[in-house]
Amino acid sequence: MTPSQPPGQLPRQVMTQTLTSAPSDVAINGRAISLAWPDGLRREFPFAWLRDNCSCALCRHPGSGQRLLEPSAIPLDIHPSELRFDHDCLLVAWAPDGHASSYAGGWLRRSARTVRPEGPRLWDAGIAGELPLAEHAAVVGDPEQLRRWLESVDALGFGVVVGVPIESGEVARVAELFGHVRVTNYGRVFDVRSVVEPANLAYTPLGLGPHTDNPYRDPVPTLQLLHCLSSSAAGGENTLVDGFCVAEALRADAPADFALLAGQCVTFAYRDEGAELSASAPLIELDPHGAVRALRFNSRSLQSPCMPAPELAAWYDAYLRFGRMLEHERFRVRLRLEPGDLFIVDNRRVLHGRAPYAASAGERHLQGCYADIDGLRSTLAVLAREHGDD
Repeated sequence: MTPSQPPGQLPRQVMTQTLTSAPSDVAINGRAISLAWPDGLRREFPFAWLRDNCSCALCRHPGSGQRLLEPSAIPLDIHPSELRFDHDCLLVAWAPDGHASSYAGGWLRRSARTVRPEGPRLWDAGIAGELPLAEHAAVVGDPEQLRRWLESVDALGFGVVVGVPIESGEVARVAELFGHVRVTNYGRVFDVRSVVEPANLAYTPLGLGPHTDNPYRDPVPTLQLLHCLSSSAAGGENTLVDGFCVAEALRADAPADFALLAGQCVTFAYRDEGAELSASAPLIELDPHGAVRALRFNSRSLQSPCMPAPELAAWYDAYLRFGRMLEHERFRVRLRLEPGDLFIVDNRRVLHGRAPYAASAGERHLQGCYADIDGLRSTLAVLAREHGDD
C-alpha cells in the first residue's frame, strides 16, 4: 500500500503470481475468502479473521507487533468490496469500514497449513535406559546444553540433573535457570524429611504411591523440582510414572472407565495451621480435542466423592483400575537419588512417589520447590531463537 492511497481502495498495479507461495485461485464462499494453491492446498479464511489479522500500522503496533484493532471495531457485516492479487499479496478493500489490507502469500500459506502440534512422547519403564540426564555444570555454563535438556523435559515431562551443589537453596537456583519459583504455603523452598509431628505424609518415612502434588490448588503448580541433599537411609527410592501414557492405556483398555474419570469432578483438600485449600476437577482433564491435558491424582488429599450410589460405584471401579495401572511395574521408573541429584517433573503429567525408608538408620533429606511450565517453554523458545532455529 502507498501512503497516499485513498481509504478502502486498492492500488492499480498489474497482478502477477510469480512466487510459489502465491495462490492460484481466489473466490468468495459465503462469509469467507477461499484460496487455492497450485499444489492443491485449499483453505477458507473468514472475513472477520482476515480483517482481525491485518498487519498495517493502523492495526498492529509497529514496535511491539501487538494488535491495535479492538474486536468491537470490526463490523459484524464485514465483507470485501474488492480483492485481487498483486505480486505475492492478496489485497482486500473492506466494507463497510473502508479499510484496505494486504496479506502476504507466504503468510497465508503458512496459516493454511496450521495443524495441531504433535502430542507428547509417551513412555513407560523402558525409558530407564535413556533418561533425560544432564550435568549441572553443563546446563549452567552452556546455553545449548540447557536448551537440549529443557527440550527433553518438555517432551517427556521429566528430567534429571546430576552434580548439583549440595547446598540449601540450590533447587531454586536450578528453577531460575528457566523461570521463576512458585511460592506456596510451603514456602519458596521446602524440606522433605521425617519430622516428629508431620502435617503431610511426605514428612514421614512412609512410602508414597504415585501422585501429583497440590491437586487442591487452583491453578496447580505445573513443575516440581526435588534435590537430594543427603541419602544415607536404606530405601526411599523415588518412582516416576508417565500419567499420560497410563491414561491412554486406560482409554484403550476400558474406555467407559476413562470417560468416567474424565467426566466427573472430585474434590481435593488440604489444611494445616496456616492453610486451608480445596479445588474440584476431574482426575483426567481433556483438551477440546479429547487429548489428555492434565491429571490430578493424590489419594492422600482426595475427599470422599459425592454422587449417586450407582454412579459412585462405577466411578470407584474406574478409580481403582486406574490406581492399579499407575502402580504397575511396566509403567514405573525407579530412581535412587544420591546427594547432588535433582529431578524435575511436569506435575500435570508425571506422577512421582517413593519407597519407604528407615529413618532410624540414616538420613534422607530432599529439598523441593515449584515452578511453572510457561517459564520453561518461554526460555526454551528464546534459546531456540538465539540459536537461529525456526
